[in-house]
Amino acid sequence: QVQLVESGGGLVQAGGSLRLSCAASGITVSLNAMGWYRQAPGKQRELVARINSYGITNYADSVKGRFTISRDNAKNTVYLQMNSLKPEDTAIYYCNAVNTYREYWGQGTQVTVSS
Repeated sequence: QVQLVESGGGLVQAGGSLRLSCAASGITVSLNAMGWYRQAPGKQRELVARINSYGITNYADSVKGRFTISRDNAKNTVYLQMNSLKPEDTAIYYCNAVNTYREYWGQGTQVTVSS
């Protein structure tokens, strides 16, 4: 059974930092395309950052230079380091895993950035 468990969300002031973690079980993160998505109230879910099995990363324009996605293969965990946070980054952040056969989602973690 595949599980993606996010943690690290919370309330932070604008300009602050948070690091989100996505601990995976039932899959190997290094063999999947792993991504972070977010969904703000009243908006569609959007891609924030992704890292593929080769370690190649891509980011939404709105977070380039502020967010960094990485993975720890030994811990089978993916991270999202978020710096210089803005109120518009407020959303539920979801971990996502995609391979040839399936797509998986975590339950989400709330990030709230106060102005």
